[in-house]
Amino acid sequence: MKKMSFAIAAFIAFVIACCAKIYRETHYFKLKRVTFNSSKLPAGSSFTILQMTDLHNHNFGSNNETLIHTIKSSNADIIVLTGDVIDRTTKNLKYVFSLIDELTAINQNVFFVSGNHEWANALSEEFFNGLHERGVIILDNQNTQITKDMMTLHIAGVGDASTEHEDLHQAFHQIGDDYYTILLSHSPDITETYYAIPADLILSGHTHGGQVRFPFIGALVAPGQGFFPKRTKGTYTIEPNRYLYIDSGLGTTRLPVRFLNQSQLSLITIVGSK
Repeated sequence: MKKMSFAIAAFIAFVIACCAKIYRETHYFKLKRVTFNSSKLPAGSSFTILQMTDLHNHNFGSNNETLIHTIKSSNADIIVLTGDVIDRTTKNLKYVFSLIDELTAINQNVFFVSGNHEWANALSEEFFNGLHERGVIILDNQNTQITKDMMTLHIAGVGDASTEHEDLHQAFHQIGDDYYTILLSHSPDITETYYAIPADLILSGHTHGGQVRFPFIGALVAPGQGFFPKRTKGTYTIEPNRYLYIDSGLGTTRLPVRFLNQSQLSLITIVGSK
């Protein structure tokens, strides 16, 4: 009886611990710091990017105060939103537009590319128009340049590839290889569809890092990759000096659960090297 009681108590304690971890990883985020080096930037220089992806209209703190404070404190050169800022089920854009207003007040250089949930939402046109009205630069199949302290970078974007809204040719129109080039693509699977993408760094989301992960196994499932996916979060080398970075994102979809995969933002630094 004592052994049985101990086993039951241990099991209950384990369940409580798992529930506590799930709650923390779903509702509290971390800031992931990542660094890349490139000879296309002057030696000793740096350029920072705050990437936010797959929010799915989730709130962190009252009116996203915690999220806004972290973004402001990062002091990034630009902010990029790599899709699924809203969920397909979002019916009220009030809170997400409030967040966007805060972001554009923090940084005038806010860039966006669409995700599959934007396209699946009945309010998609209203959402896109609202971003434009608030000064967000929508880079679906577009590109631009940004200059800081004598550094120039190309920033290109594609519409969500998982819903066939991408036009890679148009996204790279008139872009040469002289400057460091960043491609924003909600779905990382674009690297499987297109060969030799002319970007030094591709920033993606979409996978949620698998959302639920287990030791020794990793992610159980990811959109577009099925069960036991190979590329769900982190840095992947596509070819020499060209990288794909997948941020595991902030929100959830289907099941409001994250496990061994905490919600996150990424602060990406590009450092100039000889």
